[in-house]
Amino acid sequence: MLRHFQLPILACLFSSLLFADQVTLKNGDRLTGTVVKSDGKTLLLHTDAADDVTLKMDAIQDIKTDAQLHVTLKDGKSAVGPVTITDGKIEIATKSSGTVEAAKDDVTLIRNDAEQASYDKSLHPGLLHGWTGGTTVGFSVARGNSQTENLALAINAVHPTINSKITLYESSIYTRNDLASPSIVANLTTAGLRYDHDLTPKMFAFGAADFMSNALQYLDLRQVYTGGLGYHAIKNDNTILDFLGGVNYTHETYSNGARIPGTGAFVSYGVTNRLVALTLGEELNKKLGKSTVLTQNVYFYPDLQKYRGEYRFTFSFGTVTKINKWFGWQNQFGDIYVSNPPVGAKKNDVLLTTGLNIAFTPQQ
Repeated sequence: MLRHFQLPILACLFSSLLFADQVTLKNGDRLTGTVVKSDGKTLLLHTDAADDVTLKMDAIQDIKTDAQLHVTLKDGKSAVGPVTITDGKIEIATKSSGTVEAAKDDVTLIRNDAEQASYDKSLHPGLLHGWTGGTTVGFSVARGNSQTENLALAINAVHPTINSKITLYESSIYTRNDLASPSIVANLTTAGLRYDHDLTPKMFAFGAADFMSNALQYLDLRQVYTGGLGYHAIKNDNTILDFLGGVNYTHETYSNGARIPGTGAFVSYGVTNRLVALTLGEELNKKLGKSTVLTQNVYFYPDLQKYRGEYRFTFSFGTVTKINKWFGWQNQFGDIYVSNPPVGAKKNDVLLTTGLNIAFTPQQ
């Protein structure tokens, strides 16, 4: 009876080996699994015993696959079919063009069917799909010698395609100290959206709408509508450094300022400004190791109409460190400067927040 069970088991084991991809290393080790993808420098192999294994292409002697792979070469040509790599040469057994041969070093990309389908879909995702980003929440309460409450919320979402990107953001900080006068220490909200479209691999056009409310500067609402051009100084998997410039229309409304003690008068009275200004900026996004992302940006908005040297300036610096797939720890420092705030309001607001970041991934 045992022999009757052994035969099907052996047949299954033999068939799984027969249809698995084989990778032989230069040191003689042989791995069996499924080739997932390669960027020409490393190869990702999924195995039953060790899950995903990353191998250096320079350490690989031979590869033989039964399933078809999508291969892209340095000259831009591509081919689809089972792959054999041996003696520094790759052969792709295509259905339509026969066997395509090339040097192993000419391979820039390899993807299996699942990876290729996911990549193709990511190039042109629908507006309701492909969003990435996260939400940050920070909250603290102190009682005793101080009575303070602090709440910080932030949302950032990005919808990238092959040559464009939509960015949405919102952040708010509210801090109250019941033992101080005034009791509200911070009450700031910012929000906006931006659309970038690549004109060339280095140049892009952008349009943006930004909104801000800052109670301590008596700013009811500032609306900034911007259009301009940007330049990708660095753009790779680890670092993105952009410079941008454009023209904006700003509409801002300030409410009455603080009251003068003992009188019913205000230190300053409400005013509405409408002006045209420049938008000059620098943006940096850099991966630090496997788990931390650093972001930094600077924007400068000189007034083009009043010619009195009035301007606004913002600076932001932050990091997000992954704890796991969904959670991370975020720290953010910001500086908002206005050269001509209402009388009684300070020119500079410095903000430091920290909290838990909850990430969301693309929906396919």
